[in-house]
Amino acid sequence: MLAPFAVEHSRGRRYPEPTHPYRNDFQRDRDRIIHSRAFRRLEAKTQVFTRRYSDHFRNRLTHTLEVAQISRTIAAQLGLNVDLVEALALVHDIGHPPFGHAGERALDNAMRQHGLFFDHNLHALRIVEDFELRYAAFRGLNLTFEVREGIIKHSRDYAPAQFPELTEYLLDQRPPLEAQLIDWTDELAYSTADLDDGYEAHLVTLEQINEGVPVFARFFGEVRKLYPGAAPKLQFNEVLRRILDRWVGDLIRNTQAQVEAAGLAALDDVQTYSRRLAGLSADAESERRQTKQFLYQNLYNCPSLEPEKEDGERIISDLFELWMKHPERLPTGYQEKADAEPLARVICDYIAGMTDPYIYEQYEKHCG
Repeated sequence: MLAPFAVEHSRGRRYPEPTHPYRNDFQRDRDRIIHSRAFRRLEAKTQVFTRRYSDHFRNRLTHTLEVAQISRTIAAQLGLNVDLVEALALVHDIGHPPFGHAGERALDNAMRQHGLFFDHNLHALRIVEDFELRYAAFRGLNLTFEVREGIIKHSRDYAPAQFPELTEYLLDQRPPLEAQLIDWTDELAYSTADLDDGYEAHLVTLEQINEGVPVFARFFGEVRKLYPGAAPKLQFNEVLRRILDRWVGDLIRNTQAQVEAAGLAALDDVQTYSRRLAGLSADAESERRQTKQFLYQNLYNCPSLEPEKEDGERIISDLFELWMKHPERLPTGYQEKADAEPLARVICDYIAGMTDPYIYEQYEKHCG
């Protein structure tokens, strides 16, 4: 049963459609996302590590699936709309370009030279509203209002005065708890997963993690007593399981407590409340921040990853500059789009949709 403050029904779609005989609106959104080209491309987009280290590290797609699994579990415990939460989790990263955050940074820098910018949430909205061509009746996926709103608002607030084109998404209101939840599950998923992948890649050692991540050290002491003869990697896995379980349980309990303290009785109460209500307790949030700080200092910014990040940034910058000077070398469809939109925006859309392997092919083709 849904909580009184959960999203029960959709406001509808941009283009009205008849109801489906055995799927609700958010289940249909989930299925449309899964069958989209943008979702499939996540499999070949870098999360943190490229396949130079291993072919079993997380990519954007496997990370997305982990976020969806965690999100469904939490949503069910909070009495939220699990189908809406799953759709939001599956769509939350489809706007990311190739080469992870290095690619996002390079694309934004290139756009700012032309008075524009790149934002992966806004790009994701463009994908589901316009770029996906699967239906004869309309462009895009024609997702429900709630999923489109969640794409925009799940991880940040956009000022209405700065983004008048987003007025329909109620920028002066908080997103539903279903959308608020996604930002937290994303954080919890990658914080534990990146420790796992970094350790397996031998970029961080067990000693470093124990010294720099207090919550890990605490659980590691317990695990070593329980499983003294287990292989180090199995002990490591047991610790990560306990950390994720602690954070997920804390997120459930603290969000419940925040909702009760706020006296919420309906969805409108969530949307008009003075702040977001989903979140960790102070202790768990301190643990998460310490973990994230460790990851930035010892993994994300480690020298071993710099050459690949620099390669990715150079490839995006060079291709962007090439197509700005020679738009006739763009595919025909993008040349036609440049008649109606700024050329820089069209090039940005093209690059952001590429997978890592495909942009390498384009670089070899055009830049040698």
